[in-house]
Amino acid sequence: MKKFNQEYLNVALKAIKFKELTKVQEQVLEMFDKDNDLVIEAKTGSGKTHAFLLPILDTLDIESDSIHAVIVAPTRELAIQIHKFTSELIKHASKPITCNLYTGGEDKEAEIEWLKHRQPQIVIGTPGKLHDLVIKENALKIFKTNYFVIDEADMTLDNNFLEQVDNLAGTVQNAKFMVFSATIPERLKPFLRKYMSKPIILEVHPEEISNLNIKHYFIKTKEQDRFVLLKKIVSAINPYLGIIFCNTKESADQVYTWMENEGKNVCLIHGDIEYRKRKQIIKRINNLDFQYIVGTDIISRGIDIVGVSHVINFELPRDFEFYIHRSGRTGRIDFDGECISLYEFNDNSYLDKLEKRGIKSEYKSVKNGQLVDAVIRKSRDRRIRPENELDYEAKSKVRIAKKVKPGYKKKYNEAVNKEKKKLSRKKR
Repeated sequence: MKKFNQEYLNVALKAIKFKELTKVQEQVLEMFDKDNDLVIEAKTGSGKTHAFLLPILDTLDIESDSIHAVIVAPTRELAIQIHKFTSELIKHASKPITCNLYTGGEDKEAEIEWLKHRQPQIVIGTPGKLHDLVIKENALKIFKTNYFVIDEADMTLDNNFLEQVDNLAGTVQNAKFMVFSATIPERLKPFLRKYMSKPIILEVHPEEISNLNIKHYFIKTKEQDRFVLLKKIVSAINPYLGIIFCNTKESADQVYTWMENEGKNVCLIHGDIEYRKRKQIIKRINNLDFQYIVGTDIISRGIDIVGVSHVINFELPRDFEFYIHRSGRTGRIDFDGECISLYEFNDNSYLDKLEKRGIKSEYKSVKNGQLVDAVIRKSRDRRIRPENELDYEAKSKVRIAKKVKPGYKKKYNEAVNKEKKKLSRKKR
């Protein structure tokens, strides 16, 4: 295990039983001292947070009263998680290090008053709140920061936040930029070219989605009402914990209401739900109070949810990279997972991209409460027509729902609880 110059970091890591660096942490530490900016592509859970926190804190002058680093995160939950990890690392310092968290819903006037007299050494926040304090109020003085970090960049730099983060980055003078993301889609590249000087690009993919224990099932809507198909799917599965993903808050609201009316044990999570309520819901999810979660991509990353056995894409995500994040919520802790997606004829090119990424797609329909094999996509171009349609139907394979083995849920529950205990160490 690497020894850091700041002894308090070594003490802190020992206290939280942090025994070894992950691959992404090793590579970032190796490249950190170079003058180049850094772009790190690595999946959620690979240790990205500590990959930037450790070298940033190791280079912090504790006696300085200026801003050393600005860390931007797309969601309040992720910002809070980063702040929690930072607080664990700095609490053993010989002198207090000021690490301030700035997210929506807090007392802005009190924050501005505090900032009139001093500036924090570490700034962690969401784009909207940081934009208010830096650009609109001119209260938070980040222009001389040494480091500017964008976490989960493909979410942080989406259409809702891109202008705000652009404005924030434009105020910074000579900072080292570090961008961390599970994927680096094409739409991010103009931003990277604008602010980053000859960046070193690290791609760390220790666990590809194709290697997880996930079955990928695709069901063609055939212009049927999606709620009719959802009802069939829900009747065919019995998840330990299932997530139903929607593309918009409005769609999620509709699916949640429908699931409630169907008598399902379900909760709802999206950005319009007040933070305190979201926090309570997540706690209840981890207590296994629900069998289904309905939500948007806010729960595809940045929120720790263990024990997901099924993912249902009520709508395919617009960016096919987000399919990877959604489906990666299941198939963990050596248990099988299933990702079931509704698709339309216009989604064929989308599915081609997924298959090129190594996704082994299976095409299904739901009959008599079971998932059965459907005619594969583009099969008319490949197959020899059977003698008759009845003959073809008779040859279709039926996927019989797995019988729940005695003690299966108990074993799954034990494994889930064990994984939860490891989250504070393993997923940093």
